[in-house]
Parts: sequence; structure tokens; C-alpha cells
Amino acid sequence: MPRSLLTPLAAFCTALAWSGSWITGKLAVGGAPPLEISTVRFVIAAIVLATITIATRAGLGRGMLWPVVLAGVFGYCAYNASVFVGLTMAPASDGALIVPTLIPVLTALAASFVGERLTATKLAGFALASIGAALVIAAGQTGDEISSRRLVGDVLMLLGAVCWSIYTVLGTIALRTRSPIAIVTIAAPVGALLLVPLGFFENGYADVTGWSTGVWLNVLYLALVGSVASFIVFYWVVHRVGAGVAAMTSYLVPVLTLALAVVFLGERPQPLQLVGGLVILAGVRLATLQLARERTSIPEGAA
Repeated sequence: MPRSLLTPLAAFCTALAWSGSWITGKLAVGGAPPLEISTVRFVIAAIVLATITIATRAGLGRGMLWPVVLAGVFGYCAYNASVFVGLTMAPASDGALIVPTLIPVLTALAASFVGERLTATKLAGFALASIGAALVIAAGQTGDEISSRRLVGDVLMLLGAVCWSIYTVLGTIALRTRSPIAIVTIAAPVGALLLVPLGFFENGYADVTGWSTGVWLNVLYLALVGSVASFIVFYWVVHRVGAGVAAMTSYLVPVLTLALAVVFLGERPQPLQLVGGLVILAGVRLATLQLARERTSIPEGAA
């Protein structure tokens, strides 16, 4: 394969893997409790990442540990608890329109707390993206009991986007002294350990051995493809074209997820939701116009 085609193909496969995480996540929570799924997912991912780090002798780096620990709190525990519980209440297409599209603009806003200048352009982008998110959420409401449950799910996904944005900023701080794989190798078990107690509020893991083959396949996809393989491929793309260009991969996630949701889940997003998604993307583009093209970042878009 020509090298000129390899990088865009890798970027597309990364976006497809993240989109698949929304579909497999929705399928998984249909057969098992969401917090137990998140815990098992990251226990598996943490073991695999630790194995890769040891096998490649990558090392965990030195420097401040608190940004990495907090990254595990927000990016692995809080984000996944919010999103996966949200998936039990709202369609995967809602999550795909709200989470990966809002993360870049929320990250641009959150970065102002660690020294990045908060410009009028960023504020305008945040306002525009917020209007888009409101359209996505409002379009799914019909005033009955089911839509009220869907509203709670959408709000939880919005909270998840906020948590991932904080994780991204913390990851940027940690990247000053550690490699990307070192950060996730430390953060993943932190998140898994924090998720473990939450599972006892569901079935206490007594049902794990009884999960169906379908649930296990979805969990393995989330752990091995959504949390490990896509991360490795994403940073290979970052190495080839820079973080700014690689981050554009997240723009493909809503489109691919909506297509997959129609095929595999039978979901039909409302036209106003699609308009809201476009408004969010316009806000993202506006808010991130001034971001440095080569700044290393944390992957965005996966469930």
C-alpha cells in the first residue's frame, strides 16, 4: 500500500474503532450492568497496557504523579460511569452527537485554567456548540416518560464530555514528563480501581460469570479495540502528521456512529438532531481555530 494512503487509512480506522465503541457499548449495557461493564473493560485494558509497556520497555517516566492520577479519576472512572449509565437511558446516536463533538470545544475552554489564553473566539465557539448540544437534546424530547429518561441520559453524556475534557487537559500537563502510553498505563488501573466499588451498587459482580457471549465480545471490543488498539494507532498517526491534524479524526466519529447505529441498532436520529450536530461542529471549528497544530493531545471520541 502506498505510504501516502496508509496514514489516512489509519486515521479512518481509528475513527471507525471509536464509533464502534458507541455501538458495542450500547449493545453491552443491554445485557449487563453499565458500571460492571466499565470496570471489567478497564481491568482488561490495564492488564494489556501494562503487558505492552513491560514488553516494549517503554517505562513510566518521572515527574508529577497527580495529573496522571486525576486523569484516571476523570477520564476513566467519571467519564465511563457517566457515559455508560447514560447509554442505558438514551440512544448511542445521542452520545455520538453530544460527546465527541463537544469535547474539543470544552477542552479549549478548560485549557484556559492551565495557562492557555481564553479568547473571544473560544467563547463564541463554546456558545455556538452549547446551542447545538441543546438542539440535539431537545430534539429527542416528546414530553412523555420515556423522553424524560432520555433527557437524563443525554445530560449524563454531557457530563461525560466535561469529564473527558478535564482528562485531556490533565493529560496535556502529564505529557510534559511522560509518554502517552505511560500516562494511560498508569491512569487505566486508577480508573478501574475507582470503578470497582461502584459495581457493588448493581449486582456486585455476581452475574459476571453468567454474561452472555455477546456481552463478553462487546466488552472485549471496548477493552482491546476501543481502549488499546485505537490508542496505539492514533499516536502513530500523531507521529506522522502531528496532533492538530490527527485530532480531526474525531470529526468522523459522529458521522460513522450514526451510520452504524442505523445499521446495527435500528436508531433513527431526528433531523433537528443532525442540525444540532452540525452546529456543534461549527462551534468546535470556531473555538479551535487558534490551537497549535502540533500540540500533542489525548485521543478524543471513544465511548
